[in-house]
Amino acid sequence: MKRNILKMTTLGFGLMTIFSLSSCDDDEMMVMESPMEKTITFENIVTLKDFVESGSFQGTNTPVIMPGESVSFKFIAGKAQSLMFATMYGASKDWFFASKQPGIKLFDANGNAITGDVSSVVLLWDNGTKDNTTGAAQNNPIAQVPNVNASQLVKLNLSYDIVKSEFTLTIANTSGGTANETPLSPGVWAVSNYNGAQLLNSAPFFTPNALSNPEISDIAQMGSITKMVTKLNANTGIMTGLSPALVVVYSGNQNPIYQAGQLDSGNGLKEVSQTGNVMKLQTTLKAMSNVKGVYIAGNAPLAPGSKMMTSFSFTPGDKIAYVTMFGFSNDWFYANEQSIDAGTTGDLTSKTTLFDSGTGVNQYPGAGNRQSLFGGTPQAESIVISKVGTQYPVPAVQNVLKVTVN
Repeated sequence: MKRNILKMTTLGFGLMTIFSLSSCDDDEMMVMESPMEKTITFENIVTLKDFVESGSFQGTNTPVIMPGESVSFKFIAGKAQSLMFATMYGASKDWFFASKQPGIKLFDANGNAITGDVSSVVLLWDNGTKDNTTGAAQNNPIAQVPNVNASQLVKLNLSYDIVKSEFTLTIANTSGGTANETPLSPGVWAVSNYNGAQLLNSAPFFTPNALSNPEISDIAQMGSITKMVTKLNANTGIMTGLSPALVVVYSGNQNPIYQAGQLDSGNGLKEVSQTGNVMKLQTTLKAMSNVKGVYIAGNAPLAPGSKMMTSFSFTPGDKIAYVTMFGFSNDWFYANEQSIDAGTTGDLTSKTTLFDSGTGVNQYPGAGNRQSLFGGTPQAESIVISKVGTQYPVPAVQNVLKVTVN
């Protein structure tokens, strides 16, 4: 009897021990599986640049453009952007040709490209740094040269490639045989960056009725473009805004937002990459069985120097993915290329890649008239999702976007 009681007692302790351990494991599991929360932050750290494109031009046979000669160059621009150029009136002490500020208007009120003869916008300016007779140094403000019709001395003609949003400007020296016959020096040109509301530089190269600067003075006095080219190079570059970012928490091994090497699935990525609208993608993701939650950071385009963030909930084993539009493009988006555990903390920028959704024909970033920045709609295409290549001088990811989780 005592032996049986001992057996039962021992069995009872064993069951209690098992139950106790089991209960402990269940409690720990419940704690582990309780939702946790983190915050993901997206920062637009791109450097602002005055000009989206710039360059120089010179004669074909010699750098100087003589009467009867012409020169052409290509540039890309969207609605609201304009072209500024400058070249020395060679037969002077300090005069130069340039257009009105902020430059040559390229599109009419209806958004149609302006083509043909645009010579009427050319003006002849006195740099104010040399006496027009003796060449002695002066310190007068830049002013228009009176009684000279610049459009009779220099002819400008624009042509336009609508697919590329690319213009060609031809500058012809037509001063031969006039009272103001002159050679033209090598020159410079630039297209001001546009941020969706205004040009970043509305008075490129010089400011009328103000004192000159060393760069335009070298052009006006010597026909030397070296200083201006250096300044333009330092202030020219692609920049961008970012769309509100979508963040998805999911289970499994497949990123639910996109699959590189495949065609766009129609789940809403096209809308994000072309217009920055995340609503369709948000709705599609919420209906997926492996999606735990969908979150939106920001509610408006993210300008350089700004940040947006959102908190998200997850349980161990979950993963996160995110997407935001490269705003100054036709159909590009930033997304994590590598799989990311939802519990990860720290800087995720190195896991981020710039992709082309393959749904719209590309144009020069920040200068393509079919980009949503200019109220356009991309020309449709259907190619697989891929990394953005080196066709355009796009800043590296880490120079545009910073992604962190805390």
